Amino acid sequence: MNFDEIIDRRNTNSMKWDKLEALYKDADLWPMWVADMDFKAPEPVLKALDEVTQHGVFGYHHPPDSLRTAIQEWTHRRFQWDIQPEDMTFTPGVVPAIHHLINAFTDEDDGIIIQTPVYHPFFALLRSNRRTLLENRLLEGENGKYEIDFEDLEAQMKKGAKMIILCNPHNPVGRVWSETELTKIAELCERYEVIVVSDEIHADVVLEGKHTPFASLEAARDVQVVTGMAPSKTFNLAALQLSYVIFNDKEMQKSFERQLQQNFTGIGNPYSSAAAEAAYRHGEPWLEALISYVQGNVDYVKERLEREMPKIHFTEPEATYLLWLDFRELEMSQEALQQWLRQEGRIALNDGHTFGKAGSGFARMNVACPREHVIEGMNRLKTAYDKL
Repeated sequence: MNFDEIIDRRNTNSMKWDKLEALYKDADLWPMWVADMDFKAPEPVLKALDEVTQHGVFGYHHPPDSLRTAIQEWTHRRFQWDIQPEDMTFTPGVVPAIHHLINAFTDEDDGIIIQTPVYHPFFALLRSNRRTLLENRLLEGENGKYEIDFEDLEAQMKKGAKMIILCNPHNPVGRVWSETELTKIAELCERYEVIVVSDEIHADVVLEGKHTPFASLEAARDVQVVTGMAPSKTFNLAALQLSYVIFNDKEMQKSFERQLQQNFTGIGNPYSSAAAEAAYRHGEPWLEALISYVQGNVDYVKERLEREMPKIHFTEPEATYLLWLDFRELEMSQEALQQWLRQEGRIALNDGHTFGKAGSGFARMNVACPREHVIEGMNRLKTAYDKL
């Protein structure tokens, strides 16, 4: 578990390192954007993948029951949430799953709530499926910590919302929603009969506090809830394309699986099954070491900003390895901020405006990389800052 090891990902078809020219018009930027890691997967995962390769037969595949059991044991151990193996349906990713959930349980023009600033594919899912965006903008509380505007949330539900896509923990603001906050959401959803799709893909990377699965709440017992999870963010397995959705309503699950079948959504992959099971059974020590290392990177960024770049702020994340940086005190337009980061900072961050209007003046930084990479990124940012 040497997270300081530098692994050259250039010329490996890495989106993070090899798509800079296409996406940022500059191949020489320092990449701290897309949410994957520059770390090797845990050793038990690599061993499991080798065993699949050595077997050498890659015929049609279905996820084994042992993987379901491994996930069941993981959710119990990590979250004290008891699910049954048959409650989960496998999908190629959480975002594709949300796409199919939208089509299975809402109609064109139906209202769907998202809480902005939020993970940008949520906007694309609503646009491409011709659903109506109902925006519940988060409030900036003390020390930049975001909170839910419950008065506005209820107002959006009164407009006839059919679904809310909950981001828990929240990307990009890093909140781990408390049991109290989640209970308030559940009570509103029950009152207004709103389906909850809870994207909990970052649930395992919690730096502060405790993740509470929405569906585990007593208050959510009478709410239709679908939970999306995956080993991808936890163990850096995104390219293997495996996720699962967990239902608390059997009829909903049957409808969803019919939707998958009608769209010929294949999900069988021996590599992803083997990797996921090995990660959940044997990857916990690696994950605990990762969380400690990421926290060190977060602390390093905080110290550099406070000491050397006091006009750039960020809220310490309670979860994820993503930092939501606030550049508004520099008083730049969104376009000028993007140009400054790339031309003067020579750094690629996720542009804040892609997370919604509430993200204007912000950028997202990924610190799931060796400390040396974080130091380089902060040095570049400091060079640009000093030129101001």
